[in-house]
Amino acid sequence: MANPWQNSILVTDNITMQFGGLKAVSNLALNIAPRQIVGLIGPNGAGKTTAFNMITGVYKPTSGKITFDGNDITGLRPNQITELGIARTFQNIRLFSSMSVLENVLLSKHVRLKATPLEAILGLPRYTRARKRHIEECMDLLEQVQLADVAHEKATSLPYGKQRRLEIARALATQPKMILLDEPAAGMNPQESLELMEFIARIREQFGLTVLMIEHHMEVVMGICEHIVVLDHGETIAQGTPTEIQNNQQVIEAYLGAVDESA
Repeated sequence: MANPWQNSILVTDNITMQFGGLKAVSNLALNIAPRQIVGLIGPNGAGKTTAFNMITGVYKPTSGKITFDGNDITGLRPNQITELGIARTFQNIRLFSSMSVLENVLLSKHVRLKATPLEAILGLPRYTRARKRHIEECMDLLEQVQLADVAHEKATSLPYGKQRRLEIARALATQPKMILLDEPAAGMNPQESLELMEFIARIREQFGLTVLMIEHHMEVVMGICEHIVVLDHGETIAQGTPTEIQNNQQVIEAYLGAVDESA
């Protein structure tokens, strides 16, 4: 019998995260194809970030199973999951403020460094060669994301939109197959949001990425996502195309309507 998930890169098989008597996420079932852009939306407290934390190893699911690229990653440590090919960004920008743009990207590149800590401390040839290669690769990456001209500037001196792009570049430096973006458009104006959508679409093509994103900006979600999953109080209340989600009455009442009322 054919495996229905054989063409999927990420499958969450009814994963649940329970904190005491509270189920933050209940029986979340995702089935994401390679190179797909998927949105995970819902009101505050719906369980979106908890879902990200389970996928990236911050939390071990109370129950259920997570499979990535054919590997059972349930309960693996974050660094192990990164090495297998999942990278993420955070809602609050977490750049190293005292470091340059290039240094920020180089730090992420170290997950692929083959030299040992001792070789690094002593500056032995294998480490020196690896570091030189990594600098070249990071500069090439910054060129691809249009940040090469600010490579030696302090990360926090960049405009907000470029800081967001740098955080994504830092995730790309780990050479992921899949990237999880946590509210990448947070704090952006309409023009920056449009540029972000174009940027995500471009890196998906350039790097062959699968993208799973949490986002509250409906223009971004509906404009770029091919499939959307809606959570409310930890439960999945809808899945479908942007058109299907826009016309789903339960979603409108639980989420889209709430956004309209606070506008």
